[in-house]
Amino acid sequence: MIKFLNINNQDKQIKKKIFTNIKKVIDKNDFILGNFVNKFEKVFADYCGAKYAISCANGTDALTIALKILNLPKNSEVIIPAMTYCSTAFAVINAGLKPVLVDISELEPTISIKKLNNTITKMTKVIMPVHLYGSVVALNEIKKIIKNKNIYLIDDCSQAHGAFYNKKRVGSLADISCFSLYPGKNLGAYGDAGIITTNNKVFFNKIRNFRNLGSTKKFIHTQIGFNSRLDTIQAAILYEKINLLDRYNKQRMQIAKYYDDNIFNKKITKLKYSKESVYHQYVILVENKNQLIDLFNQNNIQFGFHYPKSINQIDSLKKIFGKKKFKNSEYLAKKCFSIPIEPTLNKKEIQKIVKILNSF
Repeated sequence: MIKFLNINNQDKQIKKKIFTNIKKVIDKNDFILGNFVNKFEKVFADYCGAKYAISCANGTDALTIALKILNLPKNSEVIIPAMTYCSTAFAVINAGLKPVLVDISELEPTISIKKLNNTITKMTKVIMPVHLYGSVVALNEIKKIIKNKNIYLIDDCSQAHGAFYNKKRVGSLADISCFSLYPGKNLGAYGDAGIITTNNKVFFNKIRNFRNLGSTKKFIHTQIGFNSRLDTIQAAILYEKINLLDRYNKQRMQIAKYYDDNIFNKKITKLKYSKESVYHQYVILVENKNQLIDLFNQNNIQFGFHYPKSINQIDSLKKIFGKKKFKNSEYLAKKCFSIPIEPTLNKKEIQKIVKILNSF
């Protein structure tokens, strides 16, 4: 079986360190906002090149908290891409704000800068681009558009851990950056986890309070907040795993290049990724998806779909967005097929995947 994701294989060399760290947490009863939480936040901020990092329970909370602490008027508009995971839209709604969709560029997984510019209104208060599949959005272009417009930039970095943009890492470039640390991410915990980065001290203090029930000191609650704290055990795991992130990102890039250079089947369309992409997913577009599904199943190759519905097509969101169409996002949703880009794949496995793709 060629696995789509093999966390056990990825973590072989650091398992002893992880188990030692977990034992320390248990021995000290250090389960909530413990020492490893502080250590991981510091390491992650330094890694991203950001001044501050505040961990939380998951990536959806990270986005929601980032929006909530801005204290925007109800129904303020937040622009998001029409192709992303549901959490991006849900976070906007749960923060009491209005999501506004913008289509992605043709054959690219990220928001169209031109269409974004044409969508901004007086009600637009936040632009929330997503570095989907690890492909990095042109953040400087967005910054030019919103300059002097009193619009915040919050980027969803949940699929782009370690990616660069103009020689700086994502997580250091927006007003606030949000990461999921779900197990399947380029940097993943052994359960739900999330983290937020910022260079703004005011935002840092607000986020730190908000994720801990509006408190920095026990029984003193200066605001109404969320209970969204990263478990110390998860922080102890992430503290070790971050040391392997660059190596595995490099291996993902090498696998992606092999796919780029060797998949030549005319039934397959490749997406255009950014030069700095860290390839959280390698997504191809295929006309006869069922045929390829059967072929992968017959050859014991795991696969995925990211994502089979655009945001406007999700059942719980259809009433919000009505019948408006987003051509490129809907096309990607219909044709997408994610092939393995697990960083520990060996050469024979990668070659087999390419052989199967070229044969169907």
